[in-house]
Amino acid sequence: MADGAAGGSAVGMTHTSLHRRALLAAAGLVLPTLAFAQSSAPATSPTQAGPIRFKGWRGVDTDAERGFFEVPEDRRDPGSRKIRLSYVRFASTAARPGPPIIYLAGGPGGRATQAAGGPRFPIFMALREVADVIAFDQRGTGLSNAIPERAASTRPPPVFTEAGLSAYFREDFQEAWADWTKAGVAMTGYNTEQNADDIDDLRRHLGAEKVALWGISYGTHLALSMLKRHGDRVSRVALASLEGQDQTVKRPAAIDALLRQVDGLLAADPAVRAAIPDLPALMRRVHAKLEAAPVSLTATLNGAPVDLRIGGFAIQLMTGGLIANPQTLVMLPGLYLALDAGQTDVLKPFANEFAGLLGIAGMPEATDLASGISPARLALVQREAKTAVLGAALNFPMPQLLSAVPGVDLGEGFRTPLRIDHPALLVAGTLDGRTPMPEQDEVATQFRRKSRVIVENAGHNVFEAHPDVQGLLVRFFRGEAVADTRLSLPPPQFKLA
Repeated sequence: MADGAAGGSAVGMTHTSLHRRALLAAAGLVLPTLAFAQSSAPATSPTQAGPIRFKGWRGVDTDAERGFFEVPEDRRDPGSRKIRLSYVRFASTAARPGPPIIYLAGGPGGRATQAAGGPRFPIFMALREVADVIAFDQRGTGLSNAIPERAASTRPPPVFTEAGLSAYFREDFQEAWADWTKAGVAMTGYNTEQNADDIDDLRRHLGAEKVALWGISYGTHLALSMLKRHGDRVSRVALASLEGQDQTVKRPAAIDALLRQVDGLLAADPAVRAAIPDLPALMRRVHAKLEAAPVSLTATLNGAPVDLRIGGFAIQLMTGGLIANPQTLVMLPGLYLALDAGQTDVLKPFANEFAGLLGIAGMPEATDLASGISPARLALVQREAKTAVLGAALNFPMPQLLSAVPGVDLGEGFRTPLRIDHPALLVAGTLDGRTPMPEQDEVATQFRRKSRVIVENAGHNVFEAHPDVQGLLVRFFRGEAVADTRLSLPPPQFKLA
């Protein structure tokens, strides 16, 4: 759920994260000059439970508590090892706290404790007025990560085309899965159902009868599974940038609709409109040109310089990251005009991000593969991808990883919608390029007692996009009625250079 930086051209900015799930894992700005503060500076070792001094956003710190509890790595396998899961608790300031509010980070692969130290920090602090707020690092993330690092690959990088990256990624993932399995890691345990069961175990560990859920993006996908499996232990939910049970792979047609919406916004500036009469057409032209004739780009991989061959698919991946939030969406006109003119130097700031696409983290890929996609949706996505502006790049490495490891898909029962009667506050941004509004609308129909907060011109990171959202969250978790609300931000200002 990463924000980009504010405004600017591709040349004037450093970089944003390209990998779909890496982008969603962050909770705030990803540019090096605006990086997160470290999550905590504990008084004890970070691997020990107890009081810590948590370093939050912009140098503000606060007292907190780090805790741990153990769960089976795969509850379906009696022989699987136990893994240690970690969280940070911000104690409530209320005289009579409500059920603990558990924050569920996006990704999968996002680190909740990192999100708590980013631009969402003031919301964490404000919610203490209602209850304890728990930043829970899901299995495979942060201090909850029991998947060992693998040695750096010695294979040469592929050509960054759809065929090259897909083949490379499938082979690397299969090798990684085999390596980790031989090392005793129950990779089959890294899925959303096990993750949901972890939350219920955390509830018991906290001594709470019920918990409230606060999540974004993949965190909402996880919350839906928690509601399905342990709904009687959940009091209420506040969810943003909804990702449904069968929406791990987004529909390319929904992104085409967003790009047409963006193209309409370009008309507000006559100079931009004159330079780019049709943004989707310009993008298609650039993608086709580079996929047919990839360009060279020097990057650093495993500490050494490497020459990458960047095709159109890599540009589609890059754009899939940039469209998440308006702060980086505004880069598109300048980037595509430059690439169309053969000015490939604009890609230099992204070089190391392209190289970073080649890594396998473990938890994100395994979790996405297990959530999978229904056959009907897969057929629809594949049909739409043939003509869509971003093709099959938006969801990479899904569905490209399907069947890479057999027997891990959680099945149609996992993906079946449900009727949800819990009080729910659903927050969305109209310029969200990661979980598009039409798909969020589909998920919202499952909630019978919902209020919706729509933020005009906000993107994927909608919780912190508008100052009024924080107050609405506090009121909602306090149990007050929150009406459907429409907030507005200024439209993005696109620049050509």
